Amino acid sequence: MFFKTFGWSLTVTAVALAGALFLGGPEAFVLVAILCVLEISLSFDNAVVNATVLERMDEAWRRLFLTVGILIAVFGMRLLFPLLLVGVTAQLNPVEAVRLALAGGSVDEPGTYAALLHEAHPMIAAFGGAFLLMLFLDFIFEDRAVTWLSWLERPLGRIGKLDQLAVVVALGCLIVVAQALAEEPGTVMIAGSLGIVTYVLVNALGELFESEGTEDDSELAGIHGDAVNVQASLDAAAPARGRGNTVKIVTGKAAFFLFLYLEVLDASFSFDGVIGAFAITQDIFIIAVGLGVGAMYIRSITIYLVRKGTLAEYVYLEHGAHWAIGALATILLISIRHEVPEIITGLIGVAFITAALISSLVRNRRGGLAAAAEERREMLVGSR
Repeated sequence: MFFKTFGWSLTVTAVALAGALFLGGPEAFVLVAILCVLEISLSFDNAVVNATVLERMDEAWRRLFLTVGILIAVFGMRLLFPLLLVGVTAQLNPVEAVRLALAGGSVDEPGTYAALLHEAHPMIAAFGGAFLLMLFLDFIFEDRAVTWLSWLERPLGRIGKLDQLAVVVALGCLIVVAQALAEEPGTVMIAGSLGIVTYVLVNALGELFESEGTEDDSELAGIHGDAVNVQASLDAAAPARGRGNTVKIVTGKAAFFLFLYLEVLDASFSFDGVIGAFAITQDIFIIAVGLGVGAMYIRSITIYLVRKGTLAEYVYLEHGAHWAIGALATILLISIRHEVPEIITGLIGVAFITAALISSLVRNRRGGLAAAAEERREMLVGSR
């Protein structure tokens, strides 16, 4: 299964590194390798969240995620989107934007592609940070059968019953950040608001089209999904995700919006990688190749998690990934004014995932389903 899942990623890696060595020499080879590692370290939590969505899609849409999706990720988000962003913010036509990208130049040199992209960073960070913050808030404000940081997640789940609380909190955070950190608060507010609107819109459309295929509104989870079904956690007969009726496979329009959501999510995760890559090299094509190879591994890891049923076996992974996303959203918003080293961003994500994995292993040793039932019982008692 490993080579079946990672075969294309390994092949593309070999071709990319060989091409970099042949065309750019040892320096280009090293840069591509570093950027690949950077992308994987920054986006591993993205793979876990992707898996929670992808497991609800049929095999045809999963293949589309690995084919069309990777083309969008590599050429769209890592190459064309930065060009478009520079063109719009600097009011340049596409030809001039491409010329600047080919010309290269330091980020400290006014008028260069890297400098213009750096100037656009507050808008990028506001949009991506707000979108990821909504994803995080939607998760922690949901009452769940299984909780990881129970002392915090349970009370947050209870107050999350207030309608649209995630939107209110996200807008409040955006206002504070715009006023306290942004040199142009209005621009940051607009970009951040667009991030929130994008999340709400895609989530709502996903729920709308999913509702066409079910008569039971309680089964609807939207694009966000739920970590573990409440009833399944109390049923000692089967694992939560192992039950056929706990993960509803969607097709058609609902699957399309799940796919669209995954692409927007990938875009939000790619922002910090693209910006951070310019601290390593100003060559946009080396950046696109390095980050593109990393993006392929993220997709392969996503598929691997789905096929192996890893999220069912290690139930806290999804929690760890979302807390990592909350940390990344915070870092993106802080980076509107203060530079945050990429190594810190990557290490925070890895730390949350590792802690969640260790907690899952400990939970499994304690008896998995019995632990889930006890957690649910404690939550119900505590809510009285």
